[in-house]
Amino acid sequence: MEVRAFAMPRLGAQLSQKEAFARIRLLRSPNVGPVTYRQLLARFGAATEALDALPDLASRGKARYRPAPAARIEREIEGVRAAGARYLFHDQPDYPELLAEISSAPPIITCRGNLALASKPCVAMVGARNASAASVKLARDFASELAASGFTVVSGLARGIDGAAHEGAFPATIGVIASGIDIAYPPQHEELQERIATDGLLIAEQPPGTEPRGRHFPNRNRIIAGLASGTLVVEAAPKSGSLITARLAAEAGREVMAIPGSPLDTRSLGCNQLIRDGAVLISTPADVIELLETFTGAPRSAYRLAEEPADFDYTELRKLEWGEAKADRSRDIAALLTKAPIGIDELVRQSGQSAAEVHMALLELELAGELERHAGGAVGLAGPTG
Repeated sequence: MEVRAFAMPRLGAQLSQKEAFARIRLLRSPNVGPVTYRQLLARFGAATEALDALPDLASRGKARYRPAPAARIEREIEGVRAAGARYLFHDQPDYPELLAEISSAPPIITCRGNLALASKPCVAMVGARNASAASVKLARDFASELAASGFTVVSGLARGIDGAAHEGAFPATIGVIASGIDIAYPPQHEELQERIATDGLLIAEQPPGTEPRGRHFPNRNRIIAGLASGTLVVEAAPKSGSLITARLAAEAGREVMAIPGSPLDTRSLGCNQLIRDGAVLISTPADVIELLETFTGAPRSAYRLAEEPADFDYTELRKLEWGEAKADRSRDIAALLTKAPIGIDELVRQSGQSAAEVHMALLELELAGELERHAGGAVGLAGPTG
């Protein structure tokens, strides 16, 4: 299908419209997540070729497959244009550097506003939606002082602590939303979201027109954590989304910080738990500034640091042989899997196959809808665990 010359808004000069269109279509195709997307690009060199290979790869996982319809991608691109937004691809020079470092970085984001804010030192601030009045003021004051010290404050535009952080730091703030770039959520932050999109920076991973769903918020949280060298939790209950963001920051090797609160207030229990588990206790904005200005990539916080999986060069996938002898490798790997997550390094050890063969087999299983990827690079069979 021909891509109309006017349809693609503001692409980098190094990426053709045809390839950009194919990349968007590849990422929107069934069962293609950030890891699989990067593996496909590494294996085939271009999204146009990867799209052609998808049906064959999925068939090795014993499934029929259709990529995302081209007409749907054209509608999406028009939606991005209508919203006054632009696409940003993972290998373009203005893609945020820290975000690119995380293994699950979104290959394509849409954004509005001042991209230079993402190149400044960033600190994420998150916390309770039903925050106390004192904590809302504290978040606003912290964000104001951090912005005055040269930091960009990143948050998720939720009620409570998020909104206060954006207001305090404005315009040196980045809002990351769980919806499409054209959807304001929550509705009471519609004006704030538009102000950020105009004078700050607004980022979305979902296609335009997408309403926020529960599964989108952890994805949004990983972007918040990935953009910043450290995440500060101001007030949070146990098992809250803010603690998910803190865990994701730790998994990315970033600083995790928390402001302590009264043990009598359930909204402070999450922060106190974080500090007990190794997050850095924060009392003043100066504590944050000192910690992040000296950040070297080795965080002082010891909060749930994940064991790093062994590095794998995805370009090794290009060297794999094809044919009948290799057609059943995904079945051999599937036989080793259960719904319980297991590290890819362990699959390499137990299968006797090369790392490239195991990664390719997992890619085939994921395209067939049989594989689920978990935090820390672990994988398991798709489906409910119960």
